[in-house]
Amino acid sequence: MMTAKDKSAPGAAPAPRVALVTGAGRRLGRAIALGMASAGWDVAVHYRASAAEAQQVVGEIAALGRRAVALHCELADEVAVRQLVPRAIEALGALHCVVNSASLFEYDSATEFSPALLDAHMRANVAAPLLLAQALHAATPEGRQAAVINLLDQKLYNLNPDFLSYTLSKAALHTATTMLAQQLAPRLRVVGVAPGLTMVSGDQTEAGFANAHQQTPLGRSSTPQDIVDAVLYAASARAVTGTTLLVDGGQHLMPLPRDVMFLAK
Repeated sequence: MMTAKDKSAPGAAPAPRVALVTGAGRRLGRAIALGMASAGWDVAVHYRASAAEAQQVVGEIAALGRRAVALHCELADEVAVRQLVPRAIEALGALHCVVNSASLFEYDSATEFSPALLDAHMRANVAAPLLLAQALHAATPEGRQAAVINLLDQKLYNLNPDFLSYTLSKAALHTATTMLAQQLAPRLRVVGVAPGLTMVSGDQTEAGFANAHQQTPLGRSSTPQDIVDAVLYAASARAVTGTTLLVDGGQHLMPLPRDVMFLAK
């Protein structure tokens, strides 16, 4: 791991751009972390349980010529979350972007609902991103601008009754994206990115995923690279805040009675 402070001097190369990506040890978070590194970002790789995978991502980022550090944090722990941005800054220097990719995604419905599961989703999927935005705003000096990118879900625009607690948490984060953008400007831009069906989930088979992935107006939903491209745009688009980019092949335009993963076998 390479660590250095954010320093610049007259005639020196510009200070590096630094991002914190949550849930970056696996799946979509990993793709985002590596995509940002490929685009010239240094990356703080957050993980909860995937220590070995996070260290592998750090190694891959180093091989790309960028700096990286793996940071463990339980997103349900308020004290630990409040320390995450300062830890990233201590390791890599001034932080320019937080990507809230980590997400609790457990199944329930109206007939199986429990306050405990809703609370778990709200802590990880809403409270943690809010605390990280708060911390990034406090760490961004007057006259500079940073960005928060919240990973949402196309199903917010195309509701079905599956994954009730997860959907409620993402709906709250979607609303928070607007409210944070209103209050934390101009130092912070806050943007949502809403993927469609992007990776195999749960007990979904590869064949089932391939079938479901085609159930969009464009004949394909989002790929990890599509989401990486949207995150990179949002991270650098200085005139974009308080809005959400739907990156789903138009999946949200096709109302379905159940989540597509249950319909496409």
